[in-house]
Amino acid sequence: MHLRYRFLLLQLLLAAFAANAQVALTVTVTDPKKAPVPYATVRVIALADSTQVQQGVTDSSGTARLQLAATGAYRVLASSASYIAAEKGLRIAASPARFTIVLEPSGTLGAVVVTATRPVMRQEDDKTIVEPENLAASSTNAYEIIEKTPGIFMDQDGNIYLNSTTPATVYINGREQKMSTADIATLLKNLPPNSIARLEILRTPSARYDASGGGGIVNVVLRKGVKPGLTGSVNAVMSQGRYGTQSVGLSLNNNNGRTTSYLNLNYGHRDGFEELRSQRFFVADSVLRQESFARYPANNAYMGFGVSFPAGRRWELSYDSRITLNRNSNNSSNQSTIAAAATGARSSENTALVSNSTGYLNINQGVSAKYKIDSAGSEWSTDVSVNWAPNKNNQNLQTVFQLPVTGSFLQEGLIENNLRFFAAQSNLVKKLARKLTLEGGLKATTVAFRNSTIYRSERVYRYNENINAAYAQASKGFGSGFVLKTGLRVENTNMSGRQLLPNDTSFALHRTDLFPYVYLSRDIMKIMGYQLRAYLVYRRTISRPAYEYLNPAPRVVDPYLEESGNPALRPQFTQNYEANVSVDERPILAVGVNQTRDIFTQVVYQSDSSRKQVAFRTYDNLGNNKELYFRALGAIPGKKVFVVAGVQYNENYYQGLYEGKPLSFRRGTWMLFTYQTYKVTPLTQITINGFMRMRGQAQFYELSTFGALNMSVTQQLFKKKLALTVSGNDLFYTNRNEFELKQGSVAASGERRSDTRRFVLSLRYQFGFRKKEDSNPLNVEAPQ
Repeated sequence: MHLRYRFLLLQLLLAAFAANAQVALTVTVTDPKKAPVPYATVRVIALADSTQVQQGVTDSSGTARLQLAATGAYRVLASSASYIAAEKGLRIAASPARFTIVLEPSGTLGAVVVTATRPVMRQEDDKTIVEPENLAASSTNAYEIIEKTPGIFMDQDGNIYLNSTTPATVYINGREQKMSTADIATLLKNLPPNSIARLEILRTPSARYDASGGGGIVNVVLRKGVKPGLTGSVNAVMSQGRYGTQSVGLSLNNNNGRTTSYLNLNYGHRDGFEELRSQRFFVADSVLRQESFARYPANNAYMGFGVSFPAGRRWELSYDSRITLNRNSNNSSNQSTIAAAATGARSSENTALVSNSTGYLNINQGVSAKYKIDSAGSEWSTDVSVNWAPNKNNQNLQTVFQLPVTGSFLQEGLIENNLRFFAAQSNLVKKLARKLTLEGGLKATTVAFRNSTIYRSERVYRYNENINAAYAQASKGFGSGFVLKTGLRVENTNMSGRQLLPNDTSFALHRTDLFPYVYLSRDIMKIMGYQLRAYLVYRRTISRPAYEYLNPAPRVVDPYLEESGNPALRPQFTQNYEANVSVDERPILAVGVNQTRDIFTQVVYQSDSSRKQVAFRTYDNLGNNKELYFRALGAIPGKKVFVVAGVQYNENYYQGLYEGKPLSFRRGTWMLFTYQTYKVTPLTQITINGFMRMRGQAQFYELSTFGALNMSVTQQLFKKKLALTVSGNDLFYTNRNEFELKQGSVAASGERRSDTRRFVLSLRYQFGFRKKEDSNPLNVEAPQ
């Protein structure tokens, strides 16, 4: 397979270091003739936290004066009667700061015009912000947006990887999703692409975040009403590979100056396939060859609703609701042949026909409150959320035998899962003089999981989890460019599981652990006016087995493969050390090491009974792992051309026991990625993005080189209200791989591919309505 990438590694976009000091900002609003616009409403929103909003009204000279909590990146929105509302990005490096925004006279009140676009990626403190607008145009759901984000790798099972081979944790609106990888992937595939406001990527989360984020955190922030008035969009997406996918959605956002609300509706039909060819030696002279084809049609509906409003001068309250309904049915055909390795003579041949019909429901409700203590940015925030996710799967497995005798065997199964998740957290941040910030918080979560599995016999499994956490953290700036942040998090873990049928077995885990965090940064030098800054980070994290990893109930995959959880799994602990360098807050180089003990991963064991042809897939603690990684990123900013390109290298060295025998496994993996936009005309843009992964690794599977190249063309019509996007995903059909597994008694190899080459047509129509002028002649919104 061959992929050609253009890598241009130069300088990053101009940015300034965000200091922990109050900033005076003066905003001047003018018309195109530079005449002042009096009584215009000016709103300044922090990009790092969209709930931090400052608002003012211009005086007779068109000037508004605001006090901001700190330097950094902001969005400035201005609106006035008889003018088209405008929005611009602003990065403040020092106080005092001045900024001018120009309002165009309004010929119609139906459009909301954005006069400046934001870069696809930018750095805010310890997280990378991804603006998904261009990615959404060529995507059918949130899952595909994450998949196309530069620097993120998603495997075929839906795991997300940032720094290491440990999967990242997924948050939605700052809340962890305590669900299996498959359920999270289903949830993301049900989120419409235009419902995503931004992605926040935290590669080295601080003590404020859960210690389970060893692989980093990807926070999906849903769109809320931030522009004045009622705005929205209608979108329709059609995607065609071997099978077709269609969706239609509506997004509404309303902001009346005090209350903001949003509503997202989406209905879609997905369809795709997966092909798998494999061979496995289960005794010295016999090989099992399998060819399977599975099709995954599904229908899904999604509704998201939220509202935020002030309660007094200092309080702000928010409510969010999400409901997802998914019904899918997949059918697979698996042709299996057992033959002599030397002669190829067949001794057994059969076809397994498997059908699964699944109903999935996910209901998430959350409320939050924020109290603004002072104008310096001190605040107290509290968040409570509940999640209920039941699903039911009916499985039919029919095996038709051709050799050595003809016949058939029918097996039916019913799998019912019920997940309930509750989380409550409260955080206090206090900004003090001399660049000192103190913060602390408490968090409690509970998980209740119930499983019933019925094949020839019934199995009932119950799992409960309670995690209580507290943290304290301090940040202090010294001199002109040195910052020290240190924190400590303590987490109390209580996990218990019990299998009621067929045998009454149980397990329990109770422990308390400490997780320190240290962060150092300082300015190094300036090169051609760009500030170079160095960072050192140390943190300790934990990875707990998910509830499905602990469930001992077996599940039939095919006549020769079964899978189950392992209730004896222990948590794994990782110590992470990283050094990185940035240019004006844009990371360009990073090198780090992850040292993990009691690492657990998915394994495949050969049966040692009379059923030697049957393999068992489960999870096990194998020993220790040391991972070294290196990452480099560069960008070329420009008005017509914007290019991001990067490279990442990971090398893993495992030592431990596999099937009771010594294990030593080392493998290095390279990944190249790029994202490019070309503005052909003011209304036409070409976007190219792709990745290539060389000598990949998935647990102990060694993967061949694979990747994908995607391209889209977006044309804006009808005064930029309508956007038409035509795109091709995985143009050269290279997002498929060969794999090999040689561990313990298992020797297997094969090839895996799916319906990744697709052509997509996307239509999105945007609309907006301003508030009636007679209700507020000067268009002055109430200050918050």
